[in-house]
Formats: sequence, C-alpha cells, structure tokens
Amino acid sequence: MRDILDVLITLIWISYYWLEAIVLFFIPKSLRKKQVTGEKVLITGSGSGLGRGLAVRFALQGCHMILWDVNATGNEETAELCRNLGAKVNTYTVDLTKKEDVYIQAGKVKSQVGDIDILVNNAGIVTGRKMLDCPDDLMIATMNVNCNANFWTLKSFLPSMLARNHGHIVTIASIAGLSGVAGLVDYCASKFGAVGFHESTNAELDSLGKTGIHTTLVCPGYIDTGMFDGVQIKWQWLAPLLKPDYVCDQILTAVLTNQELLVMPKSLYGAVAFKALAPVKAQKLLARKSGISSSMDNFTGRSKSS
Repeated sequence: MRDILDVLITLIWISYYWLEAIVLFFIPKSLRKKQVTGEKVLITGSGSGLGRGLAVRFALQGCHMILWDVNATGNEETAELCRNLGAKVNTYTVDLTKKEDVYIQAGKVKSQVGDIDILVNNAGIVTGRKMLDCPDDLMIATMNVNCNANFWTLKSFLPSMLARNHGHIVTIASIAGLSGVAGLVDYCASKFGAVGFHESTNAELDSLGKTGIHTTLVCPGYIDTGMFDGVQIKWQWLAPLLKPDYVCDQILTAVLTNQELLVMPKSLYGAVAFKALAPVKAQKLLARKSGISSSMDNFTGRSKSS
C-alpha cells in the first residue's frame, strides 16, 4: 500500500513539473534572470572562442573574472577586453592535460581570489581524425581536456559551494556528447564523458539537497569558431553552423535563468528525441542522408596562426 501511495505522489509531482515547464515556457526569460553582479566566475579555455565571448558577457554583468587558459597571450587579450568593461580580472596559465597543474592553480585562485561562484568548464580540443589515424597521445589529450579536467576543477571548487549552498556549474559539452559522429571518436567519447560527469554531479547535488547550487549542461552543434573549419552537413536546416555570438548569448541566458539543459540549434532537440525512440538502423540512415556521417570528411580545423 505504501509503495502504491509513493507511486501516486511521484506521478503528481511529475505532472506538476510538466505544468511548471509549460508555464515557464511562456514567461519571457528577461523576467526570470537572476543577478550575478559581484559573483566570481572562473572560465577554462578563456583565451579564445567561446571562452572569450563568455568572459566578455559575464564581465558586462559586473562579475569578477578568473580566466584560465594554456595560451597566456590569448588569455591576457581576453583579460584586457574584460578590464576595459570595468571588470576585475585574474588570469592563470593552466595546462588542463595535467591534473597536478589544475590543483596547483586552483590553490592559487582560492588563496588570491577566494571562493568561486560560477564555474564554466569550457575548454575543449578536437583532433578530427578517424580512430585508427589518431595518435594515442592526441586521444589522451582530448580525454584530459574535454572530460577529465572537469573532475579536477570541480573537486577544487565544489567544497566551498557545498558549504555555502551557493554556486553554478556550467559544462560546455556538445551534441557529440549525445550522439556519435564518424571522424570524432575520441572527441565524442570525451564529450559523452562530460555529459555523464555533469548529469551524475547534478544527481549528487540533488541527493544532498543542495538546491542553491545550479547546473547547466550545454550541447551545441558545430560552431563557427575555427575549431571545426571544413565541416560540411548536407541538410543545413537540421544542424546549421552556429555563430559564436549567438551561442554565447544563449549560454549566458541559460545561466541567468538556471536552465538545466541547453541544446543548440533547437532543431537538435528533435534529433535527441529521435535517437531515444528510433531503431538504430533508422538513426544510421538519417545520419547518412543528412550528411552528418560524412561531415568531418573535409575537416581542417583551426590553423596554428588563428
């Protein structure tokens, strides 16, 4: 009898959350944004691309920026942009492929800056080679930067969030972390790991009752930052190349409204649902016909000079 009652109560709450989601859909996001002025925001991979765009946007919100990148020159350029907007900025040169370096630099942040309020695990690399053509060391680096580093940064900064029951964890994953793509075996594996890391972390926070710590998982398609130069998709309407400014704006809005999952473009929400429901053979057919299976065939990636 008790089990039946638990099931009924659970169904009632599920119905409530569906209704809540529907109501929130019709409430403008501009009316639901939280204030983050004065919050300390740490962004990995802040020296270029999305990391730089997000740093500028959080700086405009009045946040204190903590910028991490292995490229000291690019990182300082981002810092200068943020300082010109009136933001406080601390920069650190960090090699995310090395766990020890992450912990050392995290220790410096905690002693020099204090507790982190918003952690954005953004740094990412891509080899763009088929599995048998990709050297082992590049595969290991991909896993370390795109997935493993998330563990080390979170272990460094989560304790203070737990103690204060306050914070926001942002994981920049990829649609490639929800569906595999030919020519991206190591990248997809690392992003699948990042998605699993994020979802499990979210589950742990829920089990601890830490309602003041929010999470946002970001799964975009291909972005025009140079990182995926050369990619081509036959059905552009299904997964158009995303503009960095649009992606950064959407991520910032997701954080300010405590949105838990952000998939871009919106058409890919349908693709995620299709994968969950369709036979595997149907999924493979769609990948071939849409050009997703061959999208990496002409990949060149970001040039060393860019």
